Amino acid sequence: MALLLREEDVHAVLTMSDTIRVVEEAFVALAQDKAINRPRIRMLEEHGVMHLLAASVPSMEVMGYKTYTVFRSGMRFVVMLFSTHNGQLLSIIEAEWLGTMRTGATSAIATNYMARPESSIVGLIGAGQQAMMQLIGVCTVRKISQVNVYSRNLPACEKFCEKMSHGLKIPVRPVANPREAIEEAHIVITATTSSTPVFPGEWLKAGCHINAIGSNWASRRELDLTTLQRCDRIVTDSCEQAKLEAGDLIIPADEGLFDWNSVHNLADLVESNIQLRQSADEISLYKGVGIALEDIATASLVYRLARERSLGSELNLLS
Repeated sequence: MALLLREEDVHAVLTMSDTIRVVEEAFVALAQDKAINRPRIRMLEEHGVMHLLAASVPSMEVMGYKTYTVFRSGMRFVVMLFSTHNGQLLSIIEAEWLGTMRTGATSAIATNYMARPESSIVGLIGAGQQAMMQLIGVCTVRKISQVNVYSRNLPACEKFCEKMSHGLKIPVRPVANPREAIEEAHIVITATTSSTPVFPGEWLKAGCHINAIGSNWASRRELDLTTLQRCDRIVTDSCEQAKLEAGDLIIPADEGLFDWNSVHNLADLVESNIQLRQSADEISLYKGVGIALEDIATASLVYRLARERSLGSELNLLS
């Protein structure tokens, strides 16, 4: 019997700390060639697009895929989770919250390995749901004392800051322009839908770390060339997929202004269990594109916890 899990079931079982742990385990497996990740494919139709990502993590006894559609009527996410032992369909999981959580968790992992341990001030560009999970993830791995948030939508930004201040028990305040968010930040987060750079690299503080996760289309970028030129360390969750989707890197590379050899896989960093930072003044960048490995590892955790707590509905499907 397969287990059908709704969004409310995922909400009920998934915590940021647990998601960080299971995604990190999956990256170690990937670095050791004990997991498989397949880059996203997209099917563009007249009124929208369908995305498909697949991965296998035998150490977690699961394989599967996430698919989601983006149309004017909305976005719909689902994970199909299978057993690596016998191919049995284990679970069908509504996966919007799951995807948001795994993205925040992956940035948190990158932050933990790349940002200075004493980092305490966050500059956040964006005030949507993904921005929320990015901030929660970073606050899980660093002792953050102040967050400055910029969004073009001021009412939404003010509401976001009030909610996050209450939830995180730290000052989260809206600022009037991107510069106020960026200049003093030890950790910079970009979580926007912008197709053009959201701040100039000259604003970056020496020694800061950047998590850029808003764009995963080849024609869009949140970061300018100066930002890349100032970065001493650049890591992504998948170099293979980034070469297809990370406009932040693809656009300057196609212009002959960026070398892909300077980009490292997060899995290799996690597996080595060392910090790349060589000095306090180095600027580091994590460019996230969002890969199937993160989804399937998180789905495995959701499925196991839901079974333990008797959540979801049984389906006699593909048995």
